Amino acid sequence: MTEIRDDARPAPVDPAQERITTEGPVYTVTGGDWDTFLDDEHDDRIVINMGPQHPSTHGVLRLVLELEGETVTQARSVIGYLHTGIEKNCEYRTWTQGVTFVTRMDYLAPLFNETAYCLGVEKLLGIEAPRRATVARVLLMELNRIGSHLVCLATGGMELGALTGMTAGFREREEVLHLLEFLTGLRMNHAFIRPGGLAQDFPEGWAEKVTDFIAVMRSRLPDYDKLLTGQPIWRNRLEGVGYLPLDGCLALGATGPILRSAGLPWDLRKVEPYCGYEEYDFEVPTATEADCFARYRLRVAEMHESLKIVEQAVAKMEPGPVMVDDRKVAWPAQLSVGGDGMGNSLEHVRKIMGQSMESLIHHFKLVTEGFAVPAGQVYACVESPRGELGYHLVSDGGTRPLRVHVREPSFVNLQTMPAMSEGGMVADVIAAVASIDPVMGGVDR
Repeated sequence: MTEIRDDARPAPVDPAQERITTEGPVYTVTGGDWDTFLDDEHDDRIVINMGPQHPSTHGVLRLVLELEGETVTQARSVIGYLHTGIEKNCEYRTWTQGVTFVTRMDYLAPLFNETAYCLGVEKLLGIEAPRRATVARVLLMELNRIGSHLVCLATGGMELGALTGMTAGFREREEVLHLLEFLTGLRMNHAFIRPGGLAQDFPEGWAEKVTDFIAVMRSRLPDYDKLLTGQPIWRNRLEGVGYLPLDGCLALGATGPILRSAGLPWDLRKVEPYCGYEEYDFEVPTATEADCFARYRLRVAEMHESLKIVEQAVAKMEPGPVMVDDRKVAWPAQLSVGGDGMGNSLEHVRKIMGQSMESLIHHFKLVTEGFAVPAGQVYACVESPRGELGYHLVSDGGTRPLRVHVREPSFVNLQTMPAMSEGGMVADVIAAVASIDPVMGGVDR
């Protein structure tokens, strides 16, 4: 039998081992009492990582929080976990193919990315989409705005414990996605808006479907006021939290509901109208409280206004083409999808093949090589659900962009997170991030 001596026993493990990282000293607690851990030797502020896999960070966002007890003394965001290189990829695709990339940036507002990008390309080309296509773009964007705001309310409710708000929000969002799938063929990442107009016209019966959707949403939106707006727990959780006044918004470049919650009615649909928004009758909701509750109320109010715009768009829709009548740009020209929803219909193929050989060669070259865009640069912007979404496009006269750079509102608005969170409680960071409503696909691109 081997004798175990006292001096052979392993040394006791330090319950708070320290290691130095780029964020400062990190202590790994392996056991023992909390009071023992917080002795004079380790009387430092605690640095914790929230994310990047945390369910309350709206995607793969990492928040480095420095705490003093429950109070946040410093907050920093670490991004890049979802980087896809979309802007760079656009330089290696034709101008039309770029639509399939940009629609995947802010995946909750794909139609806004498509519209802003196409408006920029059309400015460089010196063309305008037909009126029917322009009205259809407005209709699609406002439907998309409703769906995006519903996700914001639903995920924010889930993160703050209002699970019924989450189930109701996603229930209504399904109505939006079903309608968008009927109109464009896809629930998300549509690539339906193309330079020069639309990929194809709306299917038969679209007006009735949209009208039915408006009726359903107008019956359900008041439920959010009953469920959340007047709920004492919800109000106490959001009122006075994430405060960011107007001067802070302007200094940090915030736009969208964050800026309007501080009292400035800045909405590109009103101040710099595009797609004929000056013809539509709608209001720009604002507030002065500049807190999370004000941003929540604004998004609910904006959904009501979007329904008004959609209703007017249905009335304004006139018969006509949905793509410019320029065969050097119009691709795909009068696309007709097959009965299975996959690929071109046989009638469309026969039409292409039945024309002259020159027409077939032109169609082939237009699809494979694309069209040339005059040299120059342009900035085109729209009012997305999160604020000003702008595209800076540079052309060298070729069939591909020389540069595509996006002013993404989620990326800019994320700068407001420390200003909203520092000095508050850890739990209020969740509410602040939810009120910013960042989409990491747009932040990282």
